[in-house]
Amino acid sequence: MILKHKFMKMLSVLLAVLLLCMGTLCTGAEADAVPTADGSVGTTDLDLACASAILMDAATGQVLYEQNADAALPPASVTKVMTLLLVMEAIDAGKIALTDMVTVSANAASMGGSQVYLKEGETMSVEEMLKCVIIASANDCAVALAEFVAGSEDGFVTAMNTRAAELGMSSTHFENTNGLDDTATNHVTSARDIAIMSRALISHPKILEYSGIWMDTIRDGAFGLTNTNRLVRFYPGCTGLKTGSTAKAKFCISATAERDGLSLICVIMAAETRDVRNACAAKLLDYGFANYASYRAEAGEQTVRVEGGVSPECQLTFDAFRAIVPKGQSSRVEVEVSVPEVLTAPLTTGDEVGRITYRLDGVEIGSVPVCVKEGVKKIGFGDIFCRLLAQFLLM
Repeated sequence: MILKHKFMKMLSVLLAVLLLCMGTLCTGAEADAVPTADGSVGTTDLDLACASAILMDAATGQVLYEQNADAALPPASVTKVMTLLLVMEAIDAGKIALTDMVTVSANAASMGGSQVYLKEGETMSVEEMLKCVIIASANDCAVALAEFVAGSEDGFVTAMNTRAAELGMSSTHFENTNGLDDTATNHVTSARDIAIMSRALISHPKILEYSGIWMDTIRDGAFGLTNTNRLVRFYPGCTGLKTGSTAKAKFCISATAERDGLSLICVIMAAETRDVRNACAAKLLDYGFANYASYRAEAGEQTVRVEGGVSPECQLTFDAFRAIVPKGQSSRVEVEVSVPEVLTAPLTTGDEVGRITYRLDGVEIGSVPVCVKEGVKKIGFGDIFCRLLAQFLLM
């Protein structure tokens, strides 16, 4: 009896251990859950070896993964993403041109760290300076461009903070244009904010044209440039964007990559080494490309009948739609068009008269309005009379 009692007790312990192990395994499986139907961040934990990270779809701004993404941290030279954005916006606005020549000030020439060794009084085109900032992370060129655009570095920094606020970058405060932080006291941003400004920057196609260059030269071939972003050469599909490192910020990067129509922005902050930073970025981009796909529906038009209008028909228009869905499920997206068969005049250009809704597994992933392309006036007595008269004359 005693032996039987001991055997039963041991069996109970073994069963308890087995159940505990099964519970642990189930928990682990749940943590690695696949993306949800609406493409939102799931429970996957990549355990990246950095202080902060985020993965964002460049087309929609949808966040696919985040790790402590709102922590305000020093960004080092990733700061230059905002510097480049303001320069590109000044070009678009016609304030400056790529061919303009910039005269280097003593202040710009005095910058340390990564540089192309500008001399006071030297002149260089805006385009060459842009390449130096993007490819070689040149601090001296960043300051020279800032002074050229705003008249002073301080004025440019004020514009940087203003633009950050406009973009909704709530964890950001800039103190300079290049990210040097030896004397900075509150020069910070977050992974989320970097992704936001990176998305704004790459809307300028010229930037990706430059940031995808591995090696180039300036000064008529006399000075070589090598991209600080090694992913451009070694990660398939990488298109840019900007690296940064200081003792305070450690190793940071905003990396962009595109495969099969999916364009991603990956931000890594405060990794211990360059290699760890690059490995984290590659791991995060791999996760995005392995698990997500871009669903696209093109813009279009349709015609509906109109009652009581000067025209019997009306042309409607709807915008293109973009969303991120779990990979392999794009064909399962259902499209529901909700537009009346007949509209009643008057109709004004831009009036929303319906919607197109997109669903995956019954979950709405987005919608676009259907609007009147060209207004239709309500028919009046004079119009009716003219129509009747025309028909009478044709009899």
